[in-house]
Amino acid sequence: MTDVVSSGQGVVVSKAPARRDIGIKRRYAAERRFQAYGVAAISFGLIFLAILLTTVIRQGYTAFAQTAITLPIEFSEKVLDPNNKRATDPSVLIAANYPVLIRDAMVKMLGVNAASRLETRDAAAMISKGAPIVLRDMVEADPSLIGKTVNVTLLADANVDSANKGQIDLTVDEKNRKVNDRQVGWMQQMKASGALHKQFNTGLFVNGNSSRPEAAGLGVALIGSLYLMLIVLVLALPIGVAASIYLEEFAPKNKLTDLIEVNINNLAAVPSIVYGLLGLAVFINFAGLPRSAPLVGGLVLSLMTLPTIIIATRAALRAVPPSIRAAALGLGASKMQMVFHHVLPLAMPGILTGTIIGLAHALGETAPLLLIGMVAFVANAPSTPMDPSTALPVQVYMWANEAERAFVERTSGAIIVLLLFLIVMNFGAILLRRRFERRW
Repeated sequence: MTDVVSSGQGVVVSKAPARRDIGIKRRYAAERRFQAYGVAAISFGLIFLAILLTTVIRQGYTAFAQTAITLPIEFSEKVLDPNNKRATDPSVLIAANYPVLIRDAMVKMLGVNAASRLETRDAAAMISKGAPIVLRDMVEADPSLIGKTVNVTLLADANVDSANKGQIDLTVDEKNRKVNDRQVGWMQQMKASGALHKQFNTGLFVNGNSSRPEAAGLGVALIGSLYLMLIVLVLALPIGVAASIYLEEFAPKNKLTDLIEVNINNLAAVPSIVYGLLGLAVFINFAGLPRSAPLVGGLVLSLMTLPTIIIATRAALRAVPPSIRAAALGLGASKMQMVFHHVLPLAMPGILTGTIIGLAHALGETAPLLLIGMVAFVANAPSTPMDPSTALPVQVYMWANEAERAFVERTSGAIIVLLLFLIVMNFGAILLRRRFERRW
């Protein structure tokens, strides 16, 4: 039925075109609003991402540099081996009073009044508490140093490092900061002479965990994460790909396979902490595997990653055109040959991409590793997957709970390292996709 209206002159005018134009304008306006909402949502996401990255980088880039002090250490025989017993008893050098060597070197270099216990204590406190261990290792490795004076570069205390990086407000009253005015003056004096300087913080990548911020590093966490990723790769990739090939190419379509598919999709959405509880109950309490071991962590993360790999692999297999299968079978290939010689190579880009994304997801997980004990304080790098270890996200969690100001930059620095690992893994996924991609 057409809406018409009669004018006074007997001319019939239809309302339909006007209504149609109004409807078109409304649809165009709704489309523009939807596009504006999408742009606004993306913009908000990018803004918050930029704020996050800026905050992390601003707080963490200083962790890659460390303040050090070069001291002329006099390895006095009177201090290290006053009774000259090192030839018959090497343990004398281990128990020697190395802090005295550092204190005397600081007092001499700064011109401190040795009779003033307060000044002497402040001068010695500017060096890391772990510096005596460095001197002990030097003497153990080369006992001929005894009786000589050698320039040795030692890490500065965490508070001195923070002050040197501008992270401590030196304008406030010295009672409210951990570096007093006397120490600030000595810092300026050593800067002028070149004794106090910044250097690349190699310890961040090679040292284990420590209660001293200046000596704390990611060495154990890096090795632990490497073990975890290797175990996940060795277990999850072949099992996930094999399960996907069977379900997609060989399994009959019945209620059992439908149930398996539903459970795989459900497992992909299970919170990661549930897998931690499963690992704690099965691998540790039942199987008796050691706590804090990368092997247990790798098994738990493999279970967590399997659904992701299976779903990605099945999607990659479905993306292969049916004509490839038909052509292979038509030329006389068996179904096994068709799958492994034709379908699987074409699906390889999607399989590798899904695997690397699953590994990247596993690399950033913390909750399941906390439940299996990888939050333990580990100072020595693991030599096997059965040794106690920790992982990068767990190390971030542990440092974030520390009260000292110097651990703030360590936490952000560890986050930067973790983000770099994730970026490299995702970049690798892109390269592998392009390397194995075939067009048909």
